[in-house]
Amino acid sequence: MNIGLVLSGGGMRGAAHIGVIKALEEHGIFPTHISGTSAGAIVGALYAYGYDWKTIFGFFKEVQLLDFKKYALGKPGIIDAEKFYPQFNALIKYDNFNALKKPLFITATDILKGNLKTFSEGELIKPILASAAFPGVFAPVKVEESYYIDGGALNNFPVSVLKPISDILIGSYANGFEAIFIKDLKHSHNVVERAFKLKSVKEDYKKFKHCDLVISPKILSKYGTFDKKYLNEIFDIGYNATIEALQNNAALQLKLPIKHTQN
Repeated sequence: MNIGLVLSGGGMRGAAHIGVIKALEEHGIFPTHISGTSAGAIVGALYAYGYDWKTIFGFFKEVQLLDFKKYALGKPGIIDAEKFYPQFNALIKYDNFNALKKPLFITATDILKGNLKTFSEGELIKPILASAAFPGVFAPVKVEESYYIDGGALNNFPVSVLKPISDILIGSYANGFEAIFIKDLKHSHNVVERAFKLKSVKEDYKKFKHCDLVISPKILSKYGTFDKKYLNEIFDIGYNATIEALQNNAALQLKLPIKHTQN
């Protein structure tokens, strides 16, 4: 049985995906196919490579996204995403999709041609970096013959790539949307993030109906894309929301025997 897991973008809110994975596995649900964009591409790649949730969470705590020492010299951005390559290569030692234990699909946006690109073969780390290259902060990443930015620019919740091949489709969505106050927009990147999110969230919500289970805690909307201070809270939100969603989804329980296991 193919169990697809779709992981949205969301920056540091992507730590919720790791909590989702932990909860799913504790209930005997082990996704066989992964799709992801941005933060979801990072989590999905490490998970597909074979790492457990503890290792993935440790990486999230270690990596510093707004590392201005990685200045994008001569490139259209503030930070050079490609300078994160060594940190990823420390875990993904064989830089190729062939090294993965689960099929993985990563989406990124071709900034030159204006198309959505789905990566599923060839080199792995650069597509991950490209998918997570938040526009206006990170410079576009060159992969093969073009340049790519955050997959969320065109598809922040890549359901369509897994739907045809999944017997069960589970979505983890880390971009909850709620009304805010002007005081919540403290920095310029908060405004960029808010504008970036407005359109994509509306489109993404329409995709929920294609999933057998969606974990989308709205409380995540209060956490910033680049804010690392609340990673433990975000992880717990994803974990607890998954347990609640599983308990309330009788239809999924009929499709798949759920057995509680201890880690």
